Amino acid sequence: MDEPNIDDKEKFLLPRSRYYGHVKPENLVFNVNLQEFAQKVGYITSLETNGKLNPEDAYNQIKELWKQLKSSKKGLSIGKEPPEKP
Repeated sequence: MDEPNIDDKEKFLLPRSRYYGHVKPENLVFNVNLQEFAQKVGYITSLETNGKLNPEDAYNQIKELWKQLKSSKKGLSIGKEPPEKP
């Protein structure tokens, strides 16, 4: 039997959806970060729900992921109005 391709495993474990918003490089990067955040939060909540992770650890991990996402948003200047031109 053939070994599964690593790319196939990654696509299964970390699926990506198409981006339909305003196409700008910073929006695309943030969208990838947001999808990764959502996927990881899903894993953490599943582990906590099934008793494999205690609630405090789950909370702390999600809090850290949130800080990373927030930092990404700030670093990419998402949501900031461009300066007005005179």
